[in-house]
Amino acid sequence: MTTKKVKIGSVIIGGKSPLVFIAGPCVIETEAVTLKIAVKLKKISDALNIPLVFKSSYDKANRTSVKSYRGPGLKKGLKILEKVKKATGLPVLSDVHSAEEARYAAEVLDALQIPALLCRQTDLILAASKTGMPVNIKKGQFLAPWDIKNVIEKFTSSGNQNLFITERGTFFGYNNLVVDFRGLPLMRSFGYPVVFDVTHSLQLPGGQGTCSGGQREFAEPLARAAVAAGVDGFFMEVHTEPRKALCDGPNMIKLDELKKMILVINDIDSLIRK
Repeated sequence: MTTKKVKIGSVIIGGKSPLVFIAGPCVIETEAVTLKIAVKLKKISDALNIPLVFKSSYDKANRTSVKSYRGPGLKKGLKILEKVKKATGLPVLSDVHSAEEARYAAEVLDALQIPALLCRQTDLILAASKTGMPVNIKKGQFLAPWDIKNVIEKFTSSGNQNLFITERGTFFGYNNLVVDFRGLPLMRSFGYPVVFDVTHSLQLPGGQGTCSGGQREFAEPLARAAVAAGVDGFFMEVHTEPRKALCDGPNMIKLDELKKMILVINDIDSLIRK
């Protein structure tokens, strides 16, 4: 099944292009930490010759607790992401939460991302679409895979076709998510690239009371299943020290282990393509 091609800076996702990897820390912690991770990701990208987009959020607006760290905010965060672009040459992606934010962030980012819990917000979707930018819409944890067709129609109503969809698991009772791998080919049948979010699919929402838990030990098995089912890319949040991360540590992948996982994924992808 071939999907549309979408260009994110110098990276092309979809069509018959190689798998794209979207990776970075969940949230921008400090400029130094963010640049350190970005430089290491650039080295992995070059060493494995893989297309990679750097992702980190300047604001995590849907944290479990009001006391949880959210990030440096829009203006400061975008300045840090701009430095990432200049230092590494990697395209950058981050979340937007309002129509006004979308227009402002489009001046710096190479792609906008609409968080899963906002994937039905019409004004936000239309504002993001009207920037003309490529946009990643994360499928809500509450949506069936076929419901994403309505989201696609909403986005493309402005004429922008630069869209890709990310699967990040579906609510399965309290504090738990499950991935229905039937949804990956089903969503790809609508014609737009589909990305599998490995790390958020392992999240246990609110599972630690005032923050979410996670099960990173299942990252590789889920990634293997997703590439076998057929996707156009992978979304993985990574950190040098996940246990010390200020957001989503329990489900983030340790940066030192990323290269091995990508090699496994690409081996399976090569077999599938043959």
